[in-house]
Amino acid sequence: MSGENEKPSLVYGEIKDNQNVLDLEKITIMKSAVDSEDVRMEHKIRLNQNGDDTNQTIKLYKRRWFIVLLFSSYSLCNSFQWIQYGIINNIFMRFYGVESFTIDWMSMIYMLTYIPFIFPVTWLLDKKGLRVIALVATAMNCAGTWIKVTSVRPNLFAVTMLGQFCCSLAQVFILGMPSKIASVWFGSEEVSTACSIGVFGNQLGIAIGFLVPPILVPNIEDMDQLAYHISIMFYITAGVATLLFLLVVMVFQERPELPPTQAQATARCISPEQYSYTASILRLLRNKPFLLLILTYGLNVGCFYAVGTLLNRMIIEHYPGEELNAGRIGLTIIIAGMVGSLICGIWLDRTKTYKQTTLTVYLMSFVGMLVYAFTLSLGHLWVVFLTAGALGFFMTGYLPLGFEFGVELTYPECEGTSSGLLNCSAQVFGIMFTICQGKIIDNYGTLAGNIFLCVFLFIGSVLTGFIKSDLQRQKANQLAKAT
Repeated sequence: MSGENEKPSLVYGEIKDNQNVLDLEKITIMKSAVDSEDVRMEHKIRLNQNGDDTNQTIKLYKRRWFIVLLFSSYSLCNSFQWIQYGIINNIFMRFYGVESFTIDWMSMIYMLTYIPFIFPVTWLLDKKGLRVIALVATAMNCAGTWIKVTSVRPNLFAVTMLGQFCCSLAQVFILGMPSKIASVWFGSEEVSTACSIGVFGNQLGIAIGFLVPPILVPNIEDMDQLAYHISIMFYITAGVATLLFLLVVMVFQERPELPPTQAQATARCISPEQYSYTASILRLLRNKPFLLLILTYGLNVGCFYAVGTLLNRMIIEHYPGEELNAGRIGLTIIIAGMVGSLICGIWLDRTKTYKQTTLTVYLMSFVGMLVYAFTLSLGHLWVVFLTAGALGFFMTGYLPLGFEFGVELTYPECEGTSSGLLNCSAQVFGIMFTICQGKIIDNYGTLAGNIFLCVFLFIGSVLTGFIKSDLQRQKANQLAKAT
């Protein structure tokens, strides 16, 4: 029967452009139980599938925390290498006999590699799942670290660049995964916190990348001693990367046996054979709120990439010989951002105020950048530490907010695809901002370069206010519970 007021029924096994997974005819909560060993919460739901009743059990497994922590660990190892050259830019310039801009590319290659490879990687994620992506990521990262071990000679810059390229390729398999792991493994009341933990590893790796290289590789004149110190750093990184690769091979699991949420239970009913990756991309590109988020996310994170890449140059210009403190300032930015990420993740899980929180953090990133820009040249390092920490709390804290907001706006599309598009935008803007700010600093000084970034943060703040808060995933979960 059909009628004017009849709701369209959900067709499992296929998502059409005119069909929404929220059109769920009937969900009946059957049972609530607690498994003391392996499950925090269990519900049974009955899904109406073309007239047939099918039981689905929903569970939260304790091992979900190990999975997200393992992911965070290999993300940490990879992101450490993003900044390990740039934070001691002047030392690597002298060792390899290259220009400062060439060393900047050791960081920017992470951004450049991401852009052409993200679409094949998200397609592979859709087809093969999380475990294959994790294996490839850790294998590439491990290979890159050992290539670098062989490059510790002044005439082997091309070899160390090859190693960095391998690590940058591994990053493509890592950067968009936090929201996917959170959705596949975690309950609806903890997905934002789990996503924050996933991003936490990336941030901690960058923090260690700011702190450790200036300690392990001092600015000394003896080239043989300098090569020894560089090799120590590369060997430590290779050892950690190898251990993490072996752990992923042995214990990383594709997904839990039973889904953690009603939304995931519904998503599992979609047949992989009838899922179209191209159609998914096209649907995302027709989603106007998500397109605005792609633009604003790219502006914010692109500014962060530029600040991180050029931090050594900015600090050394005003505080000569302070390579170690430049690393500590970078550490302060990231540690403050990690705190901001966790606080924002917990706040989102409790309040679900995605747009309001995103807009507030974005505006505060703009304010923090302004304060940092005008205090950098005052001559007091303790002031720089304070302003850099405030900047990091909001700018780096924005990272998981963007991921989770994107998943909400695009459900039921694959989380890896939406995160991949956000990160692709960030890489494009990161390259543009790093090159432009570097040239502005060379010609007009650090203040002009930082004001350049402030302009785009202000534009991003304004555009964020125009994003329509259409939280599709929350609606799916609420509808299931209400029914």
